Amino acid sequence: MADTTPKVPETPLILHHLNNSRSQRILWLLEELNVNYEIKYYQRQPDMMAPKELRDVHSLGKSPVITDGKHTIAESGAIVEYLVSRYGNGKWRPAEGTDEQLQYTYWLHTAEGTLMLPLLLTLILGAAIAETPFIVRLVPYIMRREINTRMIEPNLKAQYDLIEEHLSKNEWFAGSQISGADIQMVFPIDIISGQMDKFLGEHTRAWLEKVRSRPAYIKALEKGGPFNMTKL
Repeated sequence: MADTTPKVPETPLILHHLNNSRSQRILWLLEELNVNYEIKYYQRQPDMMAPKELRDVHSLGKSPVITDGKHTIAESGAIVEYLVSRYGNGKWRPAEGTDEQLQYTYWLHTAEGTLMLPLLLTLILGAAIAETPFIVRLVPYIMRREINTRMIEPNLKAQYDLIEEHLSKNEWFAGSQISGADIQMVFPIDIISGQMDKFLGEHTRAWLEKVRSRPAYIKALEKGGPFNMTKL
């Protein structure tokens, strides 16, 4: 008989947590899994970039990163997969070969592979306008308006319409049970709710409220610090 006893790190797992970042969702997952962990906090610099101290942990100097014994793991999706596999006790991802497992894999990768690009473009264009001298600011403003109209907003509408359709038929992203896919998807949906909530449908809003009401999510926010979805 397989041992279903949850694995507990001999020494606390370390989450290298950058404020107002993707590491917030990893903090939520750690709370859900009830893992023995500690948080090492890092603050964004005035230019919103991560401090150079994070490069001492991982050469890219980004967050989230976890250290679990001899393992240092970066990238949200890889971290979610590692934590769910090692500490999920058979939960938090569907069984192999099921329809739910296909949905799990799809949404786990969609969160970063598809949804974040248009959101990042919006942030980059906005920052470019803010840094442009006022006398010539009209030029990048017109460029951003055209890019938004022709590319970003149509893509966002299509993507979030697909999410709405899926959640109209499923309680969670991988079916009837919460999973690592929900952990991944919360970040882009949180951002869109703070910046362009017109793209959120009623089922997506209901899913987000359900997530935000979970005790582990609330506790993660308390530990992670203020999370401003309009300035990511």
